[in-house]
Amino acid sequence: MRKPRVALTVGDPAGIGPEIVEKAIADARVRAVCEPVVFAPPPGGVRKGEVSAAAGKAAHDTIVRAVTAAKNREVDAIATAPVNKLAFAQAGLPWKGHTDLLAHLCGTSRVAMMFHAPELKVVLMTVHVPLREVPSLITPALVDQTIAITVEALPKFGIYQPRLAIAGLNPHAGEGGVLGDEDDRVLAPAVAAARKQGIDVKGPFPADTVFVRASKGEFDCVLACYHDQGLIPVKLLAFGHSVNVTIGLPIIRTSVDHGTAFDIAGKGIADPGSMIAAVTLAARMAAH
Repeated sequence: MRKPRVALTVGDPAGIGPEIVEKAIADARVRAVCEPVVFAPPPGGVRKGEVSAAAGKAAHDTIVRAVTAAKNREVDAIATAPVNKLAFAQAGLPWKGHTDLLAHLCGTSRVAMMFHAPELKVVLMTVHVPLREVPSLITPALVDQTIAITVEALPKFGIYQPRLAIAGLNPHAGEGGVLGDEDDRVLAPAVAAARKQGIDVKGPFPADTVFVRASKGEFDCVLACYHDQGLIPVKLLAFGHSVNVTIGLPIIRTSVDHGTAFDIAGKGIADPGSMIAAVTLAARMAAH
């Protein structure tokens, strides 16, 4: 059988993306599982380590080309190096980053961000929004959708009967309403409804302990209410080899667990570990 073809996009060309992509395609672990195909903008036009509209536009256009190739089945998966949100904004682009851009390009809003590592798997219910807006965004419909997307996605990682946990929004999962009512009013009924459908999901649990329980094997995946709630434990346990996966898309897309690192761009010292993990996971998902 042929190896899957995995597109590697270099992300913001002023960051470390081009370097980690170059290192990843030379790595034996990558070559063993896939045929890497690099998508990069034409050279020149940007300065290493500097945010610019030109770099944001170049990153955007490269992603569009890679997604088109995936939709046309010219590649089997995409692994992306990081983009810069400010560069996107300076280029006049309305997207905050990869996730919403990929959803737009694929014509769907039914997506979620997963971080995948051997130590812990987390799916975010909200992503790049101000913290003050999170409570109003955690609706029964969003919780139901995120649970459903997660259940549909996990078999692609070999988890066929997933055990899910919901992290509480408030401290102590609201402590019976004393510390906030969203856990009892929104999260608990959503869990009960999912359980009636035969989904093995429990919670909401206090967020300060549920990730520990999952890392010890009690749950296959934790659904977090907001960005930092989910990413702090993942990056504490697995930074440098965890993988950002956009679940719910009609294509396979993985990415790194870090940013553009402008401070070290062009110095040749960037660690390609997460890029290598992203490519090899994409290849496994494509083969699966």
